[in-house]
Amino acid sequence: MKMKHGDIFTVRVAGLYVTALLDPNSYDAVLQDSVTLDFTRYAQVLMERIFRLSLPSHNASAEKALMRRHFQGESLTCLNSIMKGNLQSLLLRSETPQDRENWKQDGLFNFCYSLLFRAGYLTLFGAEKNNPNRDSSAIYEEFRKFDGLLTKMARNTLSPEEKRTTSSVQQQLWSLLSLGLHGKKAEDMSWLQSYLQHLQEQGVDEEMQRRAMLLQVWATQGNVGPAAFWLLGFLLTNPDAMNAVKMEFNSLSWQVDSPQHLPLDKLQNTPVFDSVLNETLRLTAAPFITREVLHNTTLRMADGQEYDIRRGDRVCLFPYLSPQMDPEIHKEPQKFKYDRFLNMDGSEKRDFYKGGKRLKYYTMPWGAGKNVCVGRHFAISSIKQFVFTVLTCLDLELCDPDSSMPKVNASRYGFGVLQPMGDLQMRYKLKGTF
Repeated sequence: MKMKHGDIFTVRVAGLYVTALLDPNSYDAVLQDSVTLDFTRYAQVLMERIFRLSLPSHNASAEKALMRRHFQGESLTCLNSIMKGNLQSLLLRSETPQDRENWKQDGLFNFCYSLLFRAGYLTLFGAEKNNPNRDSSAIYEEFRKFDGLLTKMARNTLSPEEKRTTSSVQQQLWSLLSLGLHGKKAEDMSWLQSYLQHLQEQGVDEEMQRRAMLLQVWATQGNVGPAAFWLLGFLLTNPDAMNAVKMEFNSLSWQVDSPQHLPLDKLQNTPVFDSVLNETLRLTAAPFITREVLHNTTLRMADGQEYDIRRGDRVCLFPYLSPQMDPEIHKEPQKFKYDRFLNMDGSEKRDFYKGGKRLKYYTMPWGAGKNVCVGRHFAISSIKQFVFTVLTCLDLELCDPDSSMPKVNASRYGFGVLQPMGDLQMRYKLKGTF
């Protein structure tokens, strides 16, 4: 469609007229307009379809302000520290001495998703104090079933059997998440207590609060594991990239007696890893940014052209197509290049162009504007800690050295980080020094 119609066109989808805008130089015309273009109505539709969640008095701005307080500054530092402990506990301390020397085989996607989900859940939602690993594992298993049907829920395309499965899984997750909240102290989970108080002040009943917990689990855990899978997969199938990241991590771990003891602030200066993460997300982050048109208005493009859009229609940005996969912006966009976001001097590259103009948006994995992902800094830190721990503490290799990356599950376009069709088989064991 882009090749045929250019950077803006309107299509009819499921009875709705949707104007697709694919010129990143013009994105601010949509992102900065909160008067005629609305995000919350479509978000409420998805909340109802996916989570069976109804929040009539939902105040997105107030909720984001609340989350922002808990996912930056000292609160973020505290969360990162707790996440580090949970990752190390799950990855390094949960095995018997006899098992530590044996190779274990797993699918890379399951390995990454499971560990990051469970560590993230323990960090943000707490767990049963008697057996936290069992608690997080049960929720992970049910969540994977739920996540596997998420796109069909959003599109209203579930079969009768899938509807029964979805209902059962939702009930199980609501029950597990409800049990996990009992007995928690406010100081243990300040962000969660603040969120629950926010819901209560809006008159949300206890049942809807349970359903809102599942929404927050998906929002905080649904993309981190898949992103780590793609990143490690690209490293395992690109030896030059793997060597570059290992060299950077080794230069940090040599400063301490063990990688486990590396202070978190030492992981701030990692330009090679940061480039690899940016490149991974450029290739795999594919959310739709959708707005509902509240009033007839005119969309003004960066090149001076104007387009009328009608009340009741929708406007959709798809940054995956442009800027992320636009060959004018990123040469050979289908190819993984670990140093794409590095300058010759090793600093972060931020200068990318389209139509001779320097771009404000050259990759948009976290969204942009007022609806940029509030938890992105925690997500980035979690992925970095996970990859650092895996590469410095484990021997990790593909079962088949000639393996290639699996194809993308096309049904996931529009819903955050993409997921693979199938998996990438690998094996791992603790390094001899651990």
